[in-house]
Amino acid sequence: MKNWIDELKRVLTPKQVLTELADRHSYSFDASFGEYLPEAVVQVKNKYEVASVLKAANEFHFPVYPRGKGTCLSGGPLPVHGGVVLDLSQWPEQIKVRPEDLTVVVSPSALPANINQAAEEYGLMYAPDPSSAHVATIGGNLAENSGGPRGLKYGVTKDFVLGLEIVTPEGEITWTGGKTIKNVTGFDLTKLIVGSEGTLAVITEATLKLLPKPPAVQTMMVSFKDVRSAGEAVSKTLTSGILPSKMEFMDQACIRAVENFQPAGLPIDAEAILIIELDGHPEGIAAELEIVEKIMIDLGASETIVPGNPEEAARIWHARKQVSPAIAQIKPTKVSEDATVPRSKIPDMMESLQAIKEKYKVEIFVFGHAGDGNLHPNILCDKRDQEEMARVESAVEEIMLAAIKLGGTLSGEHGIGTLKAPFMEAAIGKVGLDMMKRMKESWDPNNILNPGKIFPGQVQRLVLRNE
Repeated sequence: MKNWIDELKRVLTPKQVLTELADRHSYSFDASFGEYLPEAVVQVKNKYEVASVLKAANEFHFPVYPRGKGTCLSGGPLPVHGGVVLDLSQWPEQIKVRPEDLTVVVSPSALPANINQAAEEYGLMYAPDPSSAHVATIGGNLAENSGGPRGLKYGVTKDFVLGLEIVTPEGEITWTGGKTIKNVTGFDLTKLIVGSEGTLAVITEATLKLLPKPPAVQTMMVSFKDVRSAGEAVSKTLTSGILPSKMEFMDQACIRAVENFQPAGLPIDAEAILIIELDGHPEGIAAELEIVEKIMIDLGASETIVPGNPEEAARIWHARKQVSPAIAQIKPTKVSEDATVPRSKIPDMMESLQAIKEKYKVEIFVFGHAGDGNLHPNILCDKRDQEEMARVESAVEEIMLAAIKLGGTLSGEHGIGTLKAPFMEAAIGKVGLDMMKRMKESWDPNNILNPGKIFPGQVQRLVLRNE
């Protein structure tokens, strides 16, 4: 039998098939935990090359792991069973805005920030705004169903996908959805593929929905002396009939970390702050601002700051974006989670996080998208300290179970990948997990695409250490 790597070099070009140890190591990790060495890396630049790789994979029975820029926080592209990493980041970026249809057609390598920039030239916007928008690919965003601050008002990635061009696990090129806003022609395969983490298909093109860009925005920063009041303010605002475009949360530990890292004038004595953005017509924003300010004051806000110009607002939002790099300076290892709970349960989740912090003696910093209940508890640690990492593993497990107990879920935007697979049965039950497995087996009978993700394996527990 001929070697499958030779076959890949034949159907592509030798330069596209990387087998040197240094190249393989470069693709052995992502932004999460774990390191797995692939046997080869294939850099594809069009749908026909993707199809050729998958046809070869089915013939020679080697696994294929689709990958964008490697920014995934849950282990999505890790080649846990060797095989091939399918690098789509080298694909020429294509962004074709169709302003008359309020749509844009993009290649999987396009960056979300570039998509939004292209839309803005026509007075439009691509609403999903994950923090990695300037570095991650839209293909990765689609695979993980990425969110972002604007998800509160506008929805997440799946809400903006009209149609996909895909390559099936068996190497066939086909299309799902279409170019129209309304489409109930058969099963909604588009929504099934978005968020499936590369286990059901390789996305080679996407038609996305655009929206008119709001004519005005207004930012507000609100300080609270206790976390529970901040959580109650979120719920009260959203039940008042006002829907902000963003409602972001930072706890005191995050506030102080940012001020130590890059001072922005945040209130370091506050137990929590909310950063809120309203958008729409200026007259409407002014009326909504008065209502929101009253809600905050009635719920015990210690200070409300309304920036008087875009530059001041930009400084506040820049401070929010500095949380992750700021806390990364404190310890060498950062475990980023994104447990999501019903909005009304945010105060309860914060209390659970405090209890977990004290129980396992770990450092937890909490920030996130409070408006949709998507919190990001980040645990700071040192992966070289095996005893500490054992405590961190236990803490992460309790965080996941606490979210589920409060009616929440394992992930709001980071995905399941390898890290959260051990908790899947607790989250969706045996029957739900079995249904997902049967769908995977039907779509991918040879288990070619991204095996070892989402579904728990033999070891059904979280491991962050090198054992």
